[in-house]
Amino acid sequence: MIIDLRSDTVTKPTKHMLDAMMQAAVGDDVFREDPTVNALESRIANMFGKETALFFPSGTMANQTAIKLHTNPGDQVICDKYAHIFNYESGGASFNSGVSCNLLDVNNGIFSAQDVKQAINPEAYYYSKTSLVEIENTANRRGGSCWDYNEIIKIRTVCDENNLGFHLDGARLWHALVAKNETTEQYGKAFDTISVCLSKGLGCPVGSVLVGDKAIMENAIRIRKIFGGNMRQAGYLAAAGLYALDNNIERLAEDHQKAKEIGAILAERSIVKSVEPIETNIVIFELNNNVNEKEFTQKLADKNIHIISMGGNKLRMVTHLDYTNTMHDKLLSELIKL
Repeated sequence: MIIDLRSDTVTKPTKHMLDAMMQAAVGDDVFREDPTVNALESRIANMFGKETALFFPSGTMANQTAIKLHTNPGDQVICDKYAHIFNYESGGASFNSGVSCNLLDVNNGIFSAQDVKQAINPEAYYYSKTSLVEIENTANRRGGSCWDYNEIIKIRTVCDENNLGFHLDGARLWHALVAKNETTEQYGKAFDTISVCLSKGLGCPVGSVLVGDKAIMENAIRIRKIFGGNMRQAGYLAAAGLYALDNNIERLAEDHQKAKEIGAILAERSIVKSVEPIETNIVIFELNNNVNEKEFTQKLADKNIHIISMGGNKLRMVTHLDYTNTMHDKLLSELIKL
């Protein structure tokens, strides 16, 4: 039995998901003739109360497209210091859109409307023009933390007052919705564009979707083409997304509970310095300074338990669809022995 907690992207499609994929009606999506892709895009757009949606092969491409839609070269994006768009998209914001990032490092990544106000550059020509605010919910490097929706609305007001775009990297938004009992409609009202991932948490093999109203999304398909993201009979992948929306959202609460149980055991271990607060499915913990991180992870790997390093003696575990109750019991029993 291999217990893989490196990410919630390691899941494989279930038999029922595969059945749905193989039975999908497909067509050429470059001609916009794939009925299953069209159905997925329409459904997710409707869920968020937006006019249009576009299917992408990855969340990175969806985010990079959103940045391109909102900015011009030389502009600046306000985001968290640990934002995925800055840290884990290979410098795409600068390479693809020619923009810089104003990195905020406040309140564990959940910055406020006042923080945004203070981060907006003056109008003087020798400053880069602030044009976009981006947040990530849940925040990966911040331990799967969830934003306060009321603060999001306050940031929306700041964006409106200063003519700024507002983008949500919602790769794990499904987790936030379940944890906070919030709705897609709420988020659709707050943001200009939202990217959601189908392969993180929901168990799909591939796919993200970018949503927005027609005005902002007008050139999204052209940018996707420039980035090499147009696909042909993509309905087989879209069918997995439709299946996931029907079957795999509510169960995310199980992943959250397991993550909290893992965190509780780790917090009691003498070799663990600290465990970050756990709201969803991500467990980030730090080993004591006298513990060798590589030896620790190798000890777990020898027991077929795989986790990921974040550097500086910090480690991460992510619970997911393929992490079964049997695996959970096995992991907890091993952690107790540490």
